[in-house]
Amino acid sequence: MIKATEDLAKVLRSARTSKRLSQRELSERAGLPQAHISKIENGAVDLRVSSLVALARVLDLELTLVPRKAVPAVQSIVRSGELAIDRASSQEALEELRRLRKSIETLPPSARLEGGLAQLKRRLQEVERFPLAAQHVPTLKRANQALRALKAQKANSAKRQTDLRTALSAVEVLRNELLHAPATTSRTEPARPAYSLEDEDDSDA
Repeated sequence: MIKATEDLAKVLRSARTSKRLSQRELSERAGLPQAHISKIENGAVDLRVSSLVALARVLDLELTLVPRKAVPAVQSIVRSGELAIDRASSQEALEELRRLRKSIETLPPSARLEGGLAQLKRRLQEVERFPLAAQHVPTLKRANQALRALKAQKANSAKRQTDLRTALSAVEVLRNELLHAPATTSRTEPARPAYSLEDEDDSDA
């Protein structure tokens, strides 16, 4: 892959994931085949200017010809902006993680008896060892929605089990994604939880 093509592919892929768009959604908005977008992101096709313009429009990117001497200054400005976006995205993910911990701690006694809750706590503790970013927010929200639905159930044990399995599945997907991320994403010290996940309920497994 040509270096310039590889750089463009990385920028487009990063912009798409930061906007939480799937390739299919980007395809629909940009008017380009999904297969073509996949090839572009993998550097497997020459990128036409018309395609680049269509993608940039959807991804809120601006195409500009910059004098070569000004490139380092432009790159520095771009990196500064990306850092600010990354920090905001990370904060959003951490806030969603805090809500998820709180949801677990405030479950009613009836819900705490459901099998699988201890496993959910353990998986969440594993997730807390990794840095989070914008692309992880939807998965955390999906787990939160399932727990909120679980809390709303009064007597339907079968429905509670379904909601709990949904939450556990979402957290396990996130845990596996973080565990198998590229080596550049290093582990961090576990975040200090606003709500501790006690092991006293481990008997519900």
